[in-house]
Amino acid sequence: MRFGVLGTGHWAAETHAAALAAHPVAELAGIWGRDPAKAKALADRWGTRAHPDADALIADVDAVAIALPPDIQSGLAERAALAGCHLLLDKPLAFGTEEADRIVRAVDERGLASVVFFTNRFAAPVESFLRQAAADGGWDGGRATAFASIFQPGGHYGDSHWRRERGGLWDVGPHSLSVLLPVLGPVAEVTALEGPRGAAHVLLRHHSGAIGTLALTLDARPAARGFSCDFYGERGIAVVPEAGTTALDAFATAVDRLLGAARDGGAADPCDVRFGREVVAVLEAADRSGREGRTVVPR
Repeated sequence: MRFGVLGTGHWAAETHAAALAAHPVAELAGIWGRDPAKAKALADRWGTRAHPDADALIADVDAVAIALPPDIQSGLAERAALAGCHLLLDKPLAFGTEEADRIVRAVDERGLASVVFFTNRFAAPVESFLRQAAADGGWDGGRATAFASIFQPGGHYGDSHWRRERGGLWDVGPHSLSVLLPVLGPVAEVTALEGPRGAAHVLLRHHSGAIGTLALTLDARPAARGFSCDFYGERGIAVVPEAGTTALDAFATAVDRLLGAARDGGAADPCDVRFGREVVAVLEAADRSGREGRTVVPR
């Protein structure tokens, strides 16, 4: 399968392009970016070619891997799907359910394969844990904390405009939800509060009756950084294990899963665009709840 990478930033270069260039089956067939000089430099580095515009790249490949801000990704993903390309997308899928719905519709209409890259969901220890936890059931709730500190000197994402504007809710929130939802099920109600240092504190009432809680920020004090998730219920407390893999290896697994879904005629992956849309609906509701000071039902 011929892949095109859309994006030229650190994540595109060191994860998307690097994993595709090293993959034994997939072919990195081209790169496009908003800065032609960066696109050419990245293409030269990985032995492929830069395309003059996004549509030229889309027309030349079987699948696209997108590493761009969500509001740019959503439009390009829809265009790629309408052109018949399978999709390997970053999280969040979009900044709203309307945009996410258009991507889902385009994928469904053309019977395409899709994968949204929630990094930990492509680590074997985490996937195995989630399958067992969902099968066990009996959980009263789950708790996820994602306290990142991306604005410290030397970071790769401190200059990201969308992360500065949208904060931890939209950046690390998708990772947390990608772990809670498979075990606790769909969300019925969302209540959110803003805390110190731009933190989002989110309370989820799941249709199962379980309660999920999220604590999310990109501006944690360095000494307070931490990532954890656990579930509690009749079996006691079960802690989600560490991924035990690199982002590069996890992305290679995502490529494998997209290839498998495409081979099976667009079979649904657990992290396909429909699941990505479910995550966006919860984030959208939390965003609205925080602004309006009330509980919101996800769309």
